[in-house]
Amino acid sequence: MKNPLIVPELLELLEANDRETLEEIVHAIHPARLAEFVAALKDEDLWLFLSAIPKKAAAAIFSNLDLDRQVELATGANRQAMARLLEELPHDDRADLVKNLDPSVADQILPLVAKADREDIRRLASFEEGTAGALMSSDYATLHPDMTIEQALAQIRLQAPSKETIYYIYVTDEQNRLVGFVSLKDLILSRPDQKVRDIMHEDVITAELNEDQENVARKIEKYDLIAIPVINAERQLVGIVTHDDAMDVIRQEQQEDVEKLMAISGEHRAGEYLRTPSLQHFRNRVGWVLILGILGLFSGLIVQQYETLLMSFAILAAFMPMLADTGGNTGSQSATLVVRAMALGEVRPTDFFRVIFKELKVSLLLAAVLSVVAFIRVWLYYLASEAPPPVTVVRMGATVSLALGIQVVSATLLGAILPLLAARFKWDPAVVASPALTTLVDITGLFLFFSVARLLLPI
Repeated sequence: MKNPLIVPELLELLEANDRETLEEIVHAIHPARLAEFVAALKDEDLWLFLSAIPKKAAAAIFSNLDLDRQVELATGANRQAMARLLEELPHDDRADLVKNLDPSVADQILPLVAKADREDIRRLASFEEGTAGALMSSDYATLHPDMTIEQALAQIRLQAPSKETIYYIYVTDEQNRLVGFVSLKDLILSRPDQKVRDIMHEDVITAELNEDQENVARKIEKYDLIAIPVINAERQLVGIVTHDDAMDVIRQEQQEDVEKLMAISGEHRAGEYLRTPSLQHFRNRVGWVLILGILGLFSGLIVQQYETLLMSFAILAAFMPMLADTGGNTGSQSATLVVRAMALGEVRPTDFFRVIFKELKVSLLLAAVLSVVAFIRVWLYYLASEAPPPVTVVRMGATVSLALGIQVVSATLLGAILPLLAARFKWDPAVVASPALTTLVDITGLFLFFSVARLLLPI
């Protein structure tokens, strides 16, 4: 079916109970796209649609709906229908759904689920959020090391229909300990009489049950894995984390870092902007905005402290925005690079002096370039206006250039120091790396600017 599916057409097919056409649609359109179309249906119509198509197709479409919509459907659905759908859903997706259901609803649905599936759901749902255990799926294929390749392929044919991925097949011993893995390509290209242990890869990249999900996602990214096995303390295989789940984690962590860089508190979940109430947005943003606004009052106090200097040399006010902007930009650049390097594991708090020395060298080069630009800016300003007689273009240019150079160095170092100190004290580096930094740079920049002006200009 080439034309995009629209809700009225779907409703007509449901009303006519045209299951044959509905199945053609399901086979012709990717479940993710189909989920976008059917999301506009009312709950009762959507359940009617899911009931009219094969269970596996219904599960694929359901798993591509937003989690909030899944919860809504599960809460108001026929409990028996929801139980049957849970049995077909990917193992990690159904565990996430059950964890987000009201306990009373979950208690009504789970007893209707087949025992093996019910125990699997409860086991996966029991792991702490944000760990490999909470992210993993128990839907994987295994082989024994003493199998021949012929036996292994026969086993894979039996397991494949119910498994999420079979490109990697994990090799376990009698105690279910992970001893290696083979790829489907390895099996296909090997001789039928060879043993699995002869072709398996023993150097397996693994994740631990309680390992942070971001670390797990980074491993998958670093080693270009399709999936990573999750093991317990006894090295028993308990699940796998697939690359699509890793992508979701990386996107979520990036969303979290971006929002924390902008001093936004609360939960940080991708794709939730429009669904989050305005009052919740207000609560997430007002705290830091208020704190930073109060801190910003110190900038005004510094300006008041040097009011006499400003009255004597009013042209200083013309260069204050340049000073603040440049300091904010260089400080934010430094903070962003350090926070990113820390997130990727390239930099740790113990690398404090190495990072500071590197940023010091960069800041001195930036200061040299920007000081020259500042001097040219002062010179052009003098060409267009008359300055007070005691102040020459050289003296004013030196004042602004020196103040800007010191500001660049101090802002760059602050941008590197704050995230490192935050990590040292177990705070989130991203929280202090942007708005807090900008406010501090503004305060220190004004103080440095007026201090240099006071020293170099005749008062």
